[in-house]
Amino acid sequence: MGHLNSLINKISSLEELTSQIKIWKSNNEKIVFTNGCFDILHRGHIELLAKMADLGNRLIIGLNTDKSIKQIKGEKKPIMDEKSRALLLASLTFVDAIILFSQETPIDLITAIKPDFLAKGGDYNINKIVGQKIVQKNGGHVIIIPLTEGFSSSKIINKIKND
Repeated sequence: MGHLNSLINKISSLEELTSQIKIWKSNNEKIVFTNGCFDILHRGHIELLAKMADLGNRLIIGLNTDKSIKQIKGEKKPIMDEKSRALLLASLTFVDAIILFSQETPIDLITAIKPDFLAKGGDYNINKIVGQKIVQKNGGHVIIIPLTEGFSSSKIINKIKND
């Protein structure tokens, strides 16, 4: 299989992903789940995701579709389309699966995946993280990873606008 095909194969449907998760869990592998837009992938994202991957054996990313980002952030977003964002994330060696979702929150994904770790960046309050009660009820952990200071998609966009 070529490199591009191996990246494309990381982008899964829920049916494909839940089947793969059964295999991983039968091998006692720990599943880490996070979600986000990941528009304009930057150093802060990479460091955050790498630290999340270190929590377990398999990192799954729930990726907001273009439609859901427009609903959350407005018509001018996202900058990069969902296929580009998914492929960029798939190219990271420590990312095992990407699943796109159009809902306002990833609650359905979290319910289906039942991750051992639900991880979010340091700008979140643990009590307000969607799915935290489901994960904890199933014996999992909710982890907040500190952000890398000085890096954000908004800062990149503003720098481009001001140059």
